[in-house]
Amino acid sequence: MHPIQHAKTRPDHPAVIMAGSGETITFGEMDTAANRFAQLLRSRGLGHGDAFAVLLENRIEYYTLIWGSQRAGTLLVPVSTRLTAPEISYILKDSGAKLLITSRYFDDVLPGIRKECPDLPVLLMGGESEEDFAAALDAQPAEPISDQLVGGVMLYSSGTTGRPKGIMPKPPEDPDPQAGNPLMAVATMGAGMPSDGSMVYLSPAPLYHAAPIGWSSTVHRLGGTVVMMEKFDPETALAAIEKYKVTDSQWVPTHFVRFLKLPPELRDKYDLSSHKRALHAAAPCPVPIKQAMIEWWGPIVNEYYAGSESIGMTMIHAPDWLTHPGSVGRAIHGKVHVCRPDGSELGPGEDGLIYFENDILPSYHNDDAKTEEAMNVRGWMTLGDIGHLDEDGFLYLTDRKSHMIISGGVNIYPQEIENLLVSHDKVMDAAVIGAPDSDLGEKVVAVVQPMDMADAGEALEQELRDYLAPQLARIKMPKLFDFRPDLPREANGKLYKRELRDEYEAKAKEAAQ
Repeated sequence: MHPIQHAKTRPDHPAVIMAGSGETITFGEMDTAANRFAQLLRSRGLGHGDAFAVLLENRIEYYTLIWGSQRAGTLLVPVSTRLTAPEISYILKDSGAKLLITSRYFDDVLPGIRKECPDLPVLLMGGESEEDFAAALDAQPAEPISDQLVGGVMLYSSGTTGRPKGIMPKPPEDPDPQAGNPLMAVATMGAGMPSDGSMVYLSPAPLYHAAPIGWSSTVHRLGGTVVMMEKFDPETALAAIEKYKVTDSQWVPTHFVRFLKLPPELRDKYDLSSHKRALHAAAPCPVPIKQAMIEWWGPIVNEYYAGSESIGMTMIHAPDWLTHPGSVGRAIHGKVHVCRPDGSELGPGEDGLIYFENDILPSYHNDDAKTEEAMNVRGWMTLGDIGHLDEDGFLYLTDRKSHMIISGGVNIYPQEIENLLVSHDKVMDAAVIGAPDSDLGEKVVAVVQPMDMADAGEALEQELRDYLAPQLARIKMPKLFDFRPDLPREANGKLYKRELRDEYEAKAKEAAQ
């Protein structure tokens, strides 16, 4: 199954619908545009294995680039829309991109990119003259290129703990662009997605992230329709489920928190009866939050654990989660191991670094040291998460290794504190970090986004301390509460704790001078 085949058998079936505007592209139209883009890549000198970068907001043309690259054998490098010009330029140089495709939406950072990468050709959606993407595409023939080969996607790590690193995918076993891939089996047999073309899938997150680009591409392979949100908003998402009769969706825990913070009258306003399967991942989901979502949406809320590296995956369906609350499931791709620092395995209930054993493992582009750091002595690879297995083989996540706080010699995992904070009625979001402390080494700091900034202050701090006290050991209680109108969080749910830690380290250095 592949969009090329669906274009032949169901050319008028919608492939993508923009949730807000209703703009639609059919499988036939998407196939023609993808052929033109593959031709465009060849005309610009990009051959098999060559990279090009995409810096775009969620817009319908993104799929022209995805499916054009998938038949041109090129490497598509999605770039986060949250990055600055120097950060974007680093990725462009590191990936060896031979072309940048962007839009007028990024006029503020494009001058800086041009300065850093003066020789890089640019095609601009909404551009003019030789840089006009639409004109360049229309000038190409609609016939397939003569040397079609499956392409790849090189994702860059979110850079939450340092410079982002490119994840170089392993070459596929079958070079045929229309060959299947492992995610299709996960989608149908693991997640229960239909393969009869009846699926309507809501994609609320930015396409540059691994999950949206991976799952929505799989939906297209299965002949389904992707309803893509321009930007996530909880009520708009509920309205889209009703309007487009969405059957499947994919979320992150932050989305769930925002859904549950809606007033009851808005939560109950929309008909969600078409909604059959709701996947979520990207971060550990607080148990009370997921419990509330299952109570609201029913036993359709299923979870998986994986990463951009595609080294393995676990999955858990709602009925199993209800008997194993907090788990992210059993392995359905690769084999899970939990290990000590020396690489030896831990027993059930013992926290350690989580590794996946897999025959096919990626490498980090231009960074052998990072690749080696992610491997253990047995050749297994980690995403950097801490957790444990239970007696039944269900995996539980504790936190990221890089997020651990060491205060007074005690290891503290921020995720536990964050999960409690976001469960409070007056808290929209929370980040817990370790800040420099002369006595303890690090002190626990809670950076909190209140539902209403008017509540920020001593009274709310005391209310939160009283709320945490019965559930949290004293050593884990935040020494400082910092109230802010928003947090540096990606739309895909990733929290940029590095920015907060850097800020507090700079304050500590300044105070010491």
